[in-house]
Amino acid sequence: MSSDVIRVLLADDHTVVRAGLKAVLGTARDIDVIGEARNGQEAVAMVDRFNPDVVVMDLSMDVKDGTQATKEIVAKGGATRVLILTMHPEEDFLVPLLEAGAAGYLVKSAADRELVDAVRAVAKGDVYVRPTAARVLAKGLTRKDPHQVDRERFERLTERERDVLRLTAQGYSAPEIGERLFISPKTVDTYKQRINEKLGLSHRADYVQLALRLGLLSQ
Repeated sequence: MSSDVIRVLLADDHTVVRAGLKAVLGTARDIDVIGEARNGQEAVAMVDRFNPDVVVMDLSMDVKDGTQATKEIVAKGGATRVLILTMHPEEDFLVPLLEAGAAGYLVKSAADRELVDAVRAVAKGDVYVRPTAARVLAKGLTRKDPHQVDRERFERLTERERDVLRLTAQGYSAPEIGERLFISPKTVDTYKQRINEKLGLSHRADYVQLALRLGLLSQ
């Protein structure tokens, strides 16, 4: 967060629901609702425009649903975090949405009691799920394939970061990558630094090993 006030964007296709959520959040002096979106497409656009700290995101919306909107917001690599607030129980969507980059998941039936705490937790960098969701998380983790975590981490990179990672793994230097992508070598180094921070990499060998596991070297 850039200040003591948590800036929140509400994304839900029902006006009455948004009004209720705004009223709940309005009881907290450290939370400010700075905008409302009627669908996922509007939410993505408003994140670009207002850069909120947290998006409270419904799942079932027209034009673009909450799952796709969450993936797009996370892929941008910005500071905005997404809290899913939906009528669907954790068994339906919790694991795939956390894997997609959501920072929290709360069912609407608990919003009046937990929404303020959930927004605060997500805003400070924590992941928020209800204690009762532990069983769902444990079951989801046991179903992962060996390289699923690698794929999820790779998918959270921006498209340009993915290009730089793949070309670095293929053996191209920063100037050569810059020529291919029409950017400066310095910008290439900046992308590498972001990749290293996001994925915990430090050497070209790490890039190669990850690329091999994901089948990127054949692309």
